[in-house]
Amino acid sequence: MKILLVYPLVSETFWSFKHALRVVRRKAAFPPLGALTVAAMLPDSWEKRLVDLNVRALLDEDLLWADYVFISAMIAQKISAREVVDHCRALGVKVVGGGPLFRAYPDDFSDIDHLVLGEAESIISEVVKDLEAGRPKRFYQTSDFPSLEGIPVPLWDLINMNDYVSMSIQYSRGCPFNCEFCDVIVMNGRVPRVKRDEQMLAELEALYSRG
Repeated sequence: MKILLVYPLVSETFWSFKHALRVVRRKAAFPPLGALTVAAMLPDSWEKRLVDLNVRALLDEDLLWADYVFISAMIAQKISAREVVDHCRALGVKVVGGGPLFRAYPDDFSDIDHLVLGEAESIISEVVKDLEAGRPKRFYQTSDFPSLEGIPVPLWDLINMNDYVSMSIQYSRGCPFNCEFCDVIVMNGRVPRVKRDEQMLAELEALYSRG
């Protein structure tokens, strides 16, 4: 199975840091941590590539290489995500969408082949099984808030770290607060969940060993 993970362009907002990037001579502020983590959850036997549109353009040959395109996106990437889906459909490439954008606006992406709505740890094994069997469903949905103890180290080798200002680590999910501008409680619940010390050390070591 050949999987192309695509991270759409972040709109020019606070989150894009577009003008500050020129000063530090980097292409993007942060790596696509969610996509890299999902990549690490997929079978080792699958071929995986990643295109971050904040770093480079998405080419026809990128899409035509893939059996499936996995799009991971936040709401600030909605415009670019729409363009990626249209590009895939024009070339006849199947799309799997996941992340906050598709959970918040599934009806705006009714033409996506498969939607994964919810935290991947609760559902990715079913997605993998169905893809391998050639019988993937239209929707995969869960409202579970799983433990973070089984999350693997992100697949850092899929990116060039020199393209980014800094690396990221996810330590927790969930929040006890109710800020009006934030959707964390909708996506990840009100009860904070954290990774074990051993996981955090392994993730730091993975970054350190890559310089």
